[in-house]
Order: sequence, then structure tokens, then C-alpha cells
Amino acid sequence: MKKLRDIPIQFIKGVGPSRKKLFNNLGIENVEDLMYFFPRRYEDRRRISPISMVQTGEYQTVTGKVLAKRSRRSWYTKKHLSEIMVDDGSGRLHCVWFNQPYLEKYFRAGKQIVLYGKADIYKERLQMVSPEWELIDSDTDDQKYSIGCIVPIYPLTRGMTQRYLRKAVRASLDKYLNDLTDALPVWLRNKHHLVNIKRSIASIHMPEDFDIQQKAMSRISFEEFFIFQISVLKRRLSIVMKEGVAHNVNLNLVNAYKNLFPFPLTQAQKKVINEIAGDMQQTVPMLRLLQGDVGCGKTIVALFGCVAAFHNGLQSAIMAPTEILVRQHYDNVTKILQEFKGPEGNSPRVALLISGLPKKERDAVKRKIANKEVDIVIGTHALISEEVNFKNLSFVVIDEQHKFGVKQRALLSRKGLNPDILVMTATPIPRTLSLTLFGDLDVSVINEMPPGRGKVETTLYPQKEAPYVYKQVRNQVRAGKQAFIIYPLVEESDKLDLKAAEGMFKEFQQKIFKDFKIGLVHGQMPRSQVDVVMEQFKGNEIHILVSTTVVEVGVDIPNASVMVIEHAERFGLAQLHQLRGRIGRGKQNGECLLLAEATTEEGQQRLQVILSTSDGFKIAEQDLLIRGPGHYFGRHQHGLNELRFAKPLTQIDILELARQEACDLIHKDPELKEMKHKHFQAIIKERFPSYLESARSG
Repeated sequence: MKKLRDIPIQFIKGVGPSRKKLFNNLGIENVEDLMYFFPRRYEDRRRISPISMVQTGEYQTVTGKVLAKRSRRSWYTKKHLSEIMVDDGSGRLHCVWFNQPYLEKYFRAGKQIVLYGKADIYKERLQMVSPEWELIDSDTDDQKYSIGCIVPIYPLTRGMTQRYLRKAVRASLDKYLNDLTDALPVWLRNKHHLVNIKRSIASIHMPEDFDIQQKAMSRISFEEFFIFQISVLKRRLSIVMKEGVAHNVNLNLVNAYKNLFPFPLTQAQKKVINEIAGDMQQTVPMLRLLQGDVGCGKTIVALFGCVAAFHNGLQSAIMAPTEILVRQHYDNVTKILQEFKGPEGNSPRVALLISGLPKKERDAVKRKIANKEVDIVIGTHALISEEVNFKNLSFVVIDEQHKFGVKQRALLSRKGLNPDILVMTATPIPRTLSLTLFGDLDVSVINEMPPGRGKVETTLYPQKEAPYVYKQVRNQVRAGKQAFIIYPLVEESDKLDLKAAEGMFKEFQQKIFKDFKIGLVHGQMPRSQVDVVMEQFKGNEIHILVSTTVVEVGVDIPNASVMVIEHAERFGLAQLHQLRGRIGRGKQNGECLLLAEATTEEGQQRLQVILSTSDGFKIAEQDLLIRGPGHYFGRHQHGLNELRFAKPLTQIDILELARQEACDLIHKDPELKEMKHKHFQAIIKERFPSYLESARSG
């Protein structure tokens, strides 16, 4: 039987080569893509309201014939108006659309039209402003699927109508529905009362009622979660089945490390150090996720694993996403460990590996790594290049995991002796997404902040208040403190009416802050230049640092007490929280001053959240609810983009059920060798290839 993904979309009735591009624009290449191209919402047209019975202020669906149309420009607002009058025999409805002159060619007298919108009274007439609309053919078949039923509303591309796309979907179902192969075995469907794939797909595109449609979506979600969790568990199995390094980690070492610091560690830090110590003593590799809020002291905890590896005569590595963060780690680690002595009375040898190093210096570091002349290597993704070879790597830290993907984690792991892996993130992840993204990892949480840290107060100002905000900065700097001023853009744009870092840097130098030393950093500058400026800022040679989000993570300037974020509505919640975390890192309190004009509902929501709490876990949950996980973690993050339909945030019950079934399956048949399980290998290969590859290499 030919697979539906092997049948090009042009072979669907009504498509052909000429309209193939329209479908390609929607990501639809073949018949299977079309069947799994689900509606974004539905309109319940089973209850069509007679125009005479329409209630104002409520969204309703009406249908009737176009009596007349008019296209004109408003003398008052200067906007282009497209108007029609619709009659259904019981009454008349006026509809108006703004600045859409192309509509005139669609609306013709006598045409049947369906409208969905909110009605009101304007100049004693019933009207809808910018309703959704659809023209209906007079033929019985078109009316059958457009009126008197639940109608699917799909995402569209320019040149495609809802009616045309629905016809294409129906044509694919009529011809190919019975060729769909069910990924879920009968015994599993029966166990959880799940409908088969054919009925599910049909019910999603042409639901008899909303209850059936919801059951169909739940079934599709269960399948996605189930297959994905099998891939996650197989990846974990591929690592823990290998023999790792059983480090000798005794209580004396743990206590000696804790006593390195001139301040007491929090109970949460001590707890996680003990968890890491326990993992490192095992013969199977550690796979652990460490999450905690900005400034909670994750680096101190992670560094313990490096010390334990050094104590055992082995190497460790810390990988971070930016050179600024890597240099910060390097400085901190070097400072912390300068007094620590190993069994032979020597301190750990720490090396920095970034692409910004001169080639000669970079090559020298690589040679030292290969010859075991370095104990701890701190670097960017330069660590995973083929030229870097460790002698005996046994412990790996991956910082800011959401900036990397599963493949990078696997590549670094492959360079060692099946090393213990600690993944860190300052982006707190709700349990639902931990199961989805990091289902192959054990989870540790640091939910306490170190005592004595300053508090940061966040205040919102409109853009017109910028002079007052700059005055606040001036007062802080005169008092001996330092300041950040953050912009979303490097250079001014013709398309966006926004201030930009370079332009404002010059204005600050020449006018507003001409009495102070100003620095500028952004992502388009040479790395060497950024490093120089950051060192000057750290040494208080620069009073005010103008920057883009390159300082989002890893910049630790205890004397910085004020941050201005211009056009704050342009930043995501996680970004705003990370940026705000750059101040108040010493004992003094900090001020975060937001200059913003939020014009969208989402922008207003983000600003309300950042003003209402400084709890990173609460902020993360709100950000996920506002934007969704795909945008929150970035497209490269495996486990979110592959889940096309399942929603881990709102379907935790289905996720947990699917995970339990996947655990049971892998426990019984870890290699999926049984005949009834073999097909899962092929499905994983098709749907989650990145996890399969990382499982092989991991």
C-alpha cells in the first residue's frame, strides 16, 4: 500500500499543478499533510440566527443574499469602506469592512453569503463591522457542508478561500481516509477507549458535534505524547544502559566544597549538591536537570560536579551559549577554586575555549585538553567541534539548556567516558513541560534565593516620561552606582518607529549623560571589542552601559543598581525577567525602569506580569500561557515543534497517561524487538528523527 505522504498534493481533486503552490505555502506537500492540517477553530452553523432575531452585542452567524454593495472613502476618517446589505427574508443587515477595497470584486448581488460577527445598531440600522464572511454556492453539496453544520475554519494563505480548502480536504477524505494506518495498536485503543485514526481524522475535519471532535483531538494528542515519550525513554535508556564513571564522592569532599565559600549555602543548594553527589557515585551516567530562578546560585551547585571529577583525576566541561556568559563562568570558577586543593595538593587547571580566542591560543587550549593538561574546560558550542578531544571527560554541565538542542547535548556527551550530564536552566519549567522537553532527565529545583541579596523594584513609564527616567539614572550614577540601558534594536529601522542602541548611545554621549562615561555593546560588534567594554564596565570605568539583549544572561555587576529597558513591550517575559536579573546582585536594592507603549493585548499582559511578581517560576508559567511553549523555548528546542497537536500545558492528564503506557512498553520491550512493537521504531524515525539520532550518538 502506498503511503499517503508519498502522494503529492497535486493529485487531490481540484488541486493540480497550478494550485499546488498555495498548499505548499501552508506547509502541505502531500495527502497526509492535508489530512493532518487541522482547523484552527469551528463555527457552529447549526443554529443560524434569522436577521430579525439577531441580538446586539453578541457574536452570531447569519446567512442571506447580497442585495447591494458600495465601495467608498470616508470623508471623516479617510478610510476606505466596503459595504454590503444582506437580506434573509426576515430582515436586513448592513456589513462594513475598512481598508479592504479588494472585497468589492467578491460581493455580487444575488450571491448567498454566511457572516459571523458581533452586531450593533448604527444610525438606527443593524450592522456588523468586519465580520468573517464566506460566499456559498447554490449547489446542494456546498450548502450541505457550509450551512446547518459545524464548519471548520482553517488557516489560509493568500489566494485560497475556506470553501476551496474544505473541498480539497473532503476530496482527500473521500479517496484516502481508508488508507490511513493507525499508529496505536488495538489493545491500547481498547484499554483507554480511544477511537481509531480514521474516525478521529474525519471527526476533526467534519465533526458531528463538539464532544466527538474533542474526543478525536484527545486521541490524536495521546498518540503524539505516547510516541514522543517512547523516543524520550529510548534516549534515556541508550545512555543509562552504558557504563559510566563511578566517581569516588565521599562526605569529606562534599563538606570541603561547601566550606569553600565565605557565605552559607541555602538548604536548596545543599540538597541538590547531595543529589549530584549520589548520582556521580553510580556506575550509570547521571542525567539531571537543574532549574532555578535568576541569581539562585545554580553555578555554585554545578561546579561541585567539576570538583568531584577533578578529585577523581578526571576532566569536566561547562558549555554555555554566549561568550559573555562563558567568560563570566571562567572568572567565577577561577576565583572560587583558587584555594581548593585536590588529593595531590594541586588546584584545578581551568581553561577557556571560545571561537573569539586567537587561533594560536585556541589550538594550544585544544592540545592541553587532549593531553589532560586541563581539568575544567569552560566554553561555548566550540566545545562540540570535531577538533576538540578530551582525555577523560567524566562530567558535563550545559548552561541555559533552552539555547541548545538535544543534538548538542549528545555531541558533548559523546566526547567523554559516557559522562555524567547536568543540564541547567534559569528559565523555570512547569512540570508538564519538564516531562515533555526533559522526560529523559531527573529534575532538581533550587527554589530559594541566597540571603542578603538586594530587591529589585520594577516601574512602568510611558515613552514621554523618558526625561524623568534618565534623571533617575543620573541620580543613581552620581551616588556611585552603575546603570544599564537596554534597547531591542542595534540600529534604527525605517519600518519600526523605535529608538535603537547605537543612535541613543551617541545622544547620551553628546547630550543627556555627557558628564559620565558611556559604553556600548551589541551582537554585531567584534567579540574582542565587547569583551573590552564589559571588562571596563565590570571595573567601574564605565558608568552607563547601553546594550541590546547580549547582556541577558551571565553578566554579574554587583555595583549595577538601575536598569532602563526601552520599548519594553518588544521583549518577551522571560527576556525581561532575565534582563532585570542583571541588577540587585549585590546587597543594595535595584530599580528596573520600563519605558513602554503596549498596543497589543499580549504586550499589555506581559507588562502586567513583570510588574506584579519577581518569582521566575510564576513568570515562566504566565509566559507559557501567553505565548505558548514553541515561542517560549525557540524553534530549535526538540519536543515542542514536533508536537503538532498535543498541548502539554493543558493536557497534563493525557500526557501522564501516555507517559505511563510508554514506560510500561519500554520496561517490557526496551529494544522494541517484539513484532507488535517494531512499527514504533519506524514511526519515531519519521516523527522525531533528532531524538533517534541523539539516542544513537548519546
